[in-house]
Amino acid sequence: MQPLVAPASALAPAELVRTARHAVLSGIGEEGQRRLSAAHVAVVGAGGLGSPVLLALAAAGVGTLTVIDDDVVELTNLQRQLAHRVDDIGIAKTASAGRAITALAPQTVVIETAERLDATNAESLLADADIVVDTSDSFATRRAVAAAAENLGRPLVWGAVQEWHAQATVFWSAPPEGEAVVLADLFPPGTEGEPPSCAQVGVLGALCVQVGGMLAAEVVKLITGAGTPLLGRLAVIDALGGRQHEVAIRPASIGPREVHA
Repeated sequence: MQPLVAPASALAPAELVRTARHAVLSGIGEEGQRRLSAAHVAVVGAGGLGSPVLLALAAAGVGTLTVIDDDVVELTNLQRQLAHRVDDIGIAKTASAGRAITALAPQTVVIETAERLDATNAESLLADADIVVDTSDSFATRRAVAAAAENLGRPLVWGAVQEWHAQATVFWSAPPEGEAVVLADLFPPGTEGEPPSCAQVGVLGALCVQVGGMLAAEVVKLITGAGTPLLGRLAVIDALGGRQHEVAIRPASIGPREVHA
């Protein structure tokens, strides 16, 4: 696909040095790095998946990161939520993640949004972003994020992890090429139920890092135009069995999709 974000005019000298290994990477180069610098990515959730996504995007040189989470850091988070430290226990995850991002990539602007995203505020919280990443762990939030991304026409990079299993894909209601695929094409309304919590069934911390890296890579590809995004393809990971495969996602309805502003 064509790059999603126009390049910034220039990078700061220190940022040129910090991101030099991207500048020689096929598919990104110096211009792609300037596209990353100009990009604004909103990440919903700063937990198990959100942590590696945020750190990877900051390291990659994304210029603005909005972090949306209404939770605080707890000791049990630290097995998988790598943006947080023991000293962060009790403070907002947005503040803890913001600290980690700034320490890693001082040029990145961090917008900390310590409130719960729902159907009433999703569009306003996500409106300024070029790309939305959903790492939330409830279907009520996922539905709200997906509806907002559809209405705004933004690509939605989506992932879920539970126990030893994970899924990752890209939804987009208005792609410049190819078919529009949205969350309802994978989970028709009323069919998904509510998954058990991590406290009930557990989650492999290393798998969160693996899938978070996949989601960050999809964001980088969309911004720079490198490679082929996971649009219309669901990556399914079985970490316990050491297997990964893809499932095609097709639009559930034929004809133009109606999107309400």
